[in-house]
Amino acid sequence: MEALRQDDPRRFGPYTVLARLRGTAGSVQYLARDAASEDAVVVTAARPELAALPAFRRRFQAEARTADRLTGGWVQPQLGGPDAAADEELPWTAGTYVPALTLAEAIDATGPLPERSVRILGAGLAETLSRVHATGAVFQGLAPRTVLLAEDGPRLTAFGPLGAAAAAEARRGGQLSVRLGYLTPEQVAGEEPGPASDLFVLGLLLAYAATGTTPLADGPAAEGAERIARTAPELGAVPEELRDLIARCLEKAPADRPSAGTVAAELALEGAAGLAKDGWLPEALAAAVAEQGVRARETVAAGALAGAVDGAAVEAGAGAPAEVVGDGPVEAADGAAIEAEADGSAREPVDIPPGAPANASAAGSAPTPPQAPIPAPTQSSAPNPTPAPAPAPDTQTAQLGDIGRHAPRADRPTTQLSVPQELTGQPAGAAPALPAGATPALPSSSVPALLPGPTPALPAGPSAGMPGGVPAVPPPMVPVTPRPLPVPTRRTSITPSSPAVDRRALLIGLAAGAAGLVVGGGGVLALGGGGGDTDGPEPAPSRSGPTVAGLPPQPRWVYTHPAAEPAPLTAAVWNERLLVLTGKSGATAVDLRTGHRVWQNADAADGQAALPVGKDLCFVATPSGFLWLSPKDGKTAHRVEHADLSPGTPKLSAPEFVGASGPVIWFTGSEKVTVKAPPPKKGKKRGKDRQVVRAYLFAYDLVRREQLWRTPVPAGRGPATPVHRLIAVREDDLVIRQSPATLAPGDVRAAKGKAVFRSFDRKTGKALWSKQFGTVAPDAAVMGDDRGLLYAAVGDDLQAFETPAGKPKWTLNGTDGTPYGTPVATGAVLHTTNRNQEVGAVERETGRLRWRRSTEAAIGTTAPAVTLSATGRTLLAADGSQVTAFAAGDGRRLWKFQDIGAQDPKGPTVTAPYRVLTTARTAVVQRDRIFYAFPVA
Repeated sequence: MEALRQDDPRRFGPYTVLARLRGTAGSVQYLARDAASEDAVVVTAARPELAALPAFRRRFQAEARTADRLTGGWVQPQLGGPDAAADEELPWTAGTYVPALTLAEAIDATGPLPERSVRILGAGLAETLSRVHATGAVFQGLAPRTVLLAEDGPRLTAFGPLGAAAAAEARRGGQLSVRLGYLTPEQVAGEEPGPASDLFVLGLLLAYAATGTTPLADGPAAEGAERIARTAPELGAVPEELRDLIARCLEKAPADRPSAGTVAAELALEGAAGLAKDGWLPEALAAAVAEQGVRARETVAAGALAGAVDGAAVEAGAGAPAEVVGDGPVEAADGAAIEAEADGSAREPVDIPPGAPANASAAGSAPTPPQAPIPAPTQSSAPNPTPAPAPAPDTQTAQLGDIGRHAPRADRPTTQLSVPQELTGQPAGAAPALPAGATPALPSSSVPALLPGPTPALPAGPSAGMPGGVPAVPPPMVPVTPRPLPVPTRRTSITPSSPAVDRRALLIGLAAGAAGLVVGGGGVLALGGGGGDTDGPEPAPSRSGPTVAGLPPQPRWVYTHPAAEPAPLTAAVWNERLLVLTGKSGATAVDLRTGHRVWQNADAADGQAALPVGKDLCFVATPSGFLWLSPKDGKTAHRVEHADLSPGTPKLSAPEFVGASGPVIWFTGSEKVTVKAPPPKKGKKRGKDRQVVRAYLFAYDLVRREQLWRTPVPAGRGPATPVHRLIAVREDDLVIRQSPATLAPGDVRAAKGKAVFRSFDRKTGKALWSKQFGTVAPDAAVMGDDRGLLYAAVGDDLQAFETPAGKPKWTLNGTDGTPYGTPVATGAVLHTTNRNQEVGAVERETGRLRWRRSTEAAIGTTAPAVTLSATGRTLLAADGSQVTAFAAGDGRRLWKFQDIGAQDPKGPTVTAPYRVLTTARTAVVQRDRIFYAFPVA
């Protein structure tokens, strides 16, 4: 820790600042105390010299919002910060302090991590990358100083290029230039990064964790780009168990790299949290993390006794003064080295041309402004302390250095967040308040001692770690409600201030979606999914204002599920008479005419689906077996255990529901069987028998209560039953796709990043074909119709394919960074939805756009789920913030509905997304445990 400087803030909102922790390219982290709770808090504040740029403020706030919305898993929630609209305040955010070391600090202190620790680290990072990549977004937040090692597992703390930057500087015209530490072959070639780019960086990071050095770092800095683009990495020091996976991550061609989900599964099949539950750090690092926590608690305790006195020294603990390191050269972080001449002087900052790797020479070329001396307790004091020497070249990260002097031009490897002149608050052509060509100084900081007793000295300088507003040490993993998203007005066009800066450089973001799945037949609504959101520059308000949707009709009734019971997991309409809800406590039926509960059945606990069986029974699939319930009183009329579902599979596991059509349902199931070893050859011992898992797709008649057929399908990951989604039901066949989360590692490798669709004969179960269509990803939104067409999201576009030929029929171009969601077909029209919060209608045969409208929900969330009314005249779009109704024929906005959530001020905040079921002339809107019945055309 480091004593506060004279110009350091002493307070952020309710938090009293006690000490400096570390600095990054764009921010400084402080240890602070919450005045109300006396808890330790980490405040991340923007550097004042950069905070004056509107582009920086928006990027800082956007990455903080992204972190907030990705909360869960290895991403921690934030405590808050100032209102984003308060331009006069320094942007900052706060998080609860949790002891942890950055990966760079850990390697510097104790050397490479053991193989098991690297495995858990990689699995945790890949799990979060998988959430991000599910929407086609790119993370760009990995670096040795953006990854934390806490007692219970790794943490991600940077959520975009600003957080992971090796350097950040202001440029003329209000531009913010951000230089990344790690580059990929495609970026060296001048191409835009994609999800596969994150896997290349992950491979570099894991190799660094396993060996203490980064592949491709050795050699002349001027040849760094050539090594990244063409040289094979040297991985001889990587443990053999990890070498193949890391080598695949470092393939030069993005298409040859594994997906994040594949990496997570291969490293820790049971998940990073499961593998780390019994401890995961070496003893020395675990002790260092614990010691760091003790020092921080003592500092907070001393601050509570002494009070926050401006200019006073901050003690690191009782009798243990904080280590004070004098201002010195800024460290070159994460592969962006500060090149020095033979005499040790720093070179002039230079611009890097397209195709060259990133160089962070600008990160520390400007000297730190002189600071007024601040008294700080030290064990000994020298009258003239020797200045800290310039740091030696950092061979632990890919140092790309100064590739040569070039005329200033657009820098593709540099992420430039430009702002149009009218948004900077400056006249056109005016430069920011900086000398021409100058780079804002980035103050250095110290790194606290990590291990008890003597420790190796760590260089001073900013760690390229925590992004705008994300805590240096994250808060504990407790679920909190994300802050509500602002509802922006109509998106306005943003024109770069320089023609060299393309649109993608302006709209860098992160996205992950949460969406329910409507399963065919009976209107079953499975409430699943999870994720985060896209963050980009907030659109400027439209002068004309948004088009206001009409008020929703008065609901016919409102049903609230009892608070004493768990919230329903699925909802289905039974023969237009009952709304059947299933959850952990059983099944509940609600009268669709009155909204009153009519019966309950505890036997149906954890039911997967509720479907009509003729006019006399209601079917529910449960983990223990299949149930047929009476719609009058809910009593169980029939029960079939899993072992009795299929005569040939007596050891059938709990089935996974796939879909239904009429009285027939399809589900997958698996069983373990013993494969006996073949007879031994003469003179040889007999081999061992093997336990293998075999999986099947079943067709089952609910009326006759008997199996129609079963057919083998690929087994899933481990012993679990593979999960499939029903893509299309046609007269003679059905098409399914396996969930990517349940694909076996071999199937993932064979698919090479593309989805595999399988077709089966409806009458016999015979496998008809297995195909890949274009570049449709395993988790892309897909829907097939009864005409033999398959509609799929491909990147930002929507494509139609002929099946089984696979020939593309048409393409509907989308907006950059806003992929399509699952469409809905009716008649000659296909209703579309995308993450730009737009719905529309296109002709199924030609792809010609008929209309497109915005829901005016917050841009950057998941694509709304679209549902048609029973008559096909009303299209309802549901997302996390509202339900919007449109006239299906011409796209007129009819009304918008938002509930107020819990009315009790002390009650829990409702964050569940909206879901819609339609029947006759009623739309049932669900949000968590509240259901509204609206009349619709």
